[in-house]
Amino acid sequence: MDERRTVKVSKYLSKHLRHQPERIGITLDPSGWVPIDELMRACAGHGFPVTRAELDHVVAANDKQRFAVDGDRIRANQGHTVTVDLGLPPAEPPAYLYHGTVGRALDVIRTEGLRPMARHHVHLSPDRETATRVGARRGVPVILSVDAGAMHRAGHVFHVSTNGVWLTDSVPPQFLRLGK
Repeated sequence: MDERRTVKVSKYLSKHLRHQPERIGITLDPSGWVPIDELMRACAGHGFPVTRAELDHVVAANDKQRFAVDGDRIRANQGHTVTVDLGLPPAEPPAYLYHGTVGRALDVIRTEGLRPMARHHVHLSPDRETATRVGARRGVPVILSVDAGAMHRAGHVFHVSTNGVWLTDSVPPQFLRLGK
């Protein structure tokens, strides 16, 4: 499968498994799962046929591991704007986590901290390299260090998704440092 097709399929699946399942007529269960055959029928019925081989390739080859397959069903690992309960237990985070953003967002972040915006959680990376890739999607990346250990001690709850993305409700500004 060529890289352009892989990206196209991944974006299509993300859109419908995270944000707009109703657009192609699928219904996610409360945990975000949908039967693979139902998803494939819906994709084809809306002019974007995806083979099982393509789907399996996208799930296996995606460097961000955005999707999980469990038997005959699939879901996005995180990043939903639709209501789902991923069933992730609370987890103790490492001392520091990282968030990639762009310079134009810094004034608001310094005042309000990190907010989930349309998503259910703020997404944090376990390392600077991953945060840099995330921030670079929208321009020149700026990396923020999150004092996750201090947040945890202060009672903030963290979860870690299947693909290693750390999730929390928000990050108040006092727990953020630029470039550390």
